[in-house]
Amino acid sequence: MSNVSNAEKLEQAYASVSDTYRGLTDDLYGACRQMRETTPVYEGDYIAKFLGVPTNAGLQAGTRPTYAVFKYQDVMNVLKDAKRFTSSFILEGMGKVWDGLMILGMDGEAHRHVRALLQPAFMPDNVNKWRPKIDRVVREDFVLPMLPKKKADLMDMGLHFPVRVMYALVGFPENDADEYNQYAAWALSMLAANQLDKAKAEEGRKIAAQSVKSLYDALMVQVKQRRAEGAKGDDLISRLINAEYEGHKLDDHEVATFARSLLPAAGETTTRTFSAAMTFLLTVPGLVERVRSDRTLVPKLIDEAVRFEPSSTFKVRETAEDVEIGGVTIPKGSFVQCMVAAANRDPSVFENPDVFDIDRRQKPSFGFGFGPHMCIGQFVAKLELLCAINALLDLCPNLRLDPEQPSPRIEGAHLRGAKSVHVIWD
Repeated sequence: MSNVSNAEKLEQAYASVSDTYRGLTDDLYGACRQMRETTPVYEGDYIAKFLGVPTNAGLQAGTRPTYAVFKYQDVMNVLKDAKRFTSSFILEGMGKVWDGLMILGMDGEAHRHVRALLQPAFMPDNVNKWRPKIDRVVREDFVLPMLPKKKADLMDMGLHFPVRVMYALVGFPENDADEYNQYAAWALSMLAANQLDKAKAEEGRKIAAQSVKSLYDALMVQVKQRRAEGAKGDDLISRLINAEYEGHKLDDHEVATFARSLLPAAGETTTRTFSAAMTFLLTVPGLVERVRSDRTLVPKLIDEAVRFEPSSTFKVRETAEDVEIGGVTIPKGSFVQCMVAAANRDPSVFENPDVFDIDRRQKPSFGFGFGPHMCIGQFVAKLELLCAINALLDLCPNLRLDPEQPSPRIEGAHLRGAKSVHVIWD
């Protein structure tokens, strides 16, 4: 095992997560369409029965009443109402492995307080200050070195550039980029605690617990160093050290823990969304020519990719009281599975929803969540994608799919993405 490089560890961890969430169906959207039309509120564990993947309910799945909702408005109503539809159940499962300090599993005042501390560091005005660094890393470390070959699998870049960018932004030193691969492998391995197979769950929790500790220890070194230096930089750790809300500031443990909780999605979501955006850019007739000549379309490309192929196809909440959805009474203490994949293609909201249309008038979709728990790092992810797509279009003349390789295929019941995107250029 000692001969395995950090890059290989990252690739193995990513492949393992993809395999865990591959699921049972090859027609996710067909299955969701049928449920949305015939059974918009389903009583039962739809995700386990029909998709065959774990949720962040962990081992609690199957221990209480479970429902699934498929319509856009129902999903929106659940996700925006954090009082009646809570997330603290996550702390009972995966949160124990993560020491409990996990923003995804916080509710009420505790969540509002922590979100208010963290949010300013991730708002567009602050995130955009990172653009020169993101541009430099993407172009100099990834795109320029591959140019002489005039061909590539973009997922070789797609797996590594979000890791390289995000960990630099967090505040890890940039003199040993390969260490980022180890940190990212730990971050992805933290997801190993989620398993449908009970026999695999115990081993998964051990792997996750070790990864949680390893990444925490690495972060704590950086946190202590930044605080000793006065936290004068523009990196995320320094921003969190300096964050203040209602007189409260984060201590070292809180900074390290919250930074750690953000990292699994930092590469995961961006990598998978990159694969989807590049797939559509290169397969929709005429689209790459349009976007190459009009870069204002790049954000629209990203937004439509997030709607059409969200990497996260569902979100789960727990009812804090008896509720009614679509005429169905759901008792207190039930899990509600919000089927993002179905809601994002609801024809009552999106015209021709099963068509990838960069010109559609954008409405809220749920690829980055919605409401109080909406992804705090979405603006970072979008900026990384913007920089990467522009860099490829700038530096790879006549970028196109490689006709000698299989076309990219987006798959997975959850955490969807393309394994490969083979391209050539002049």
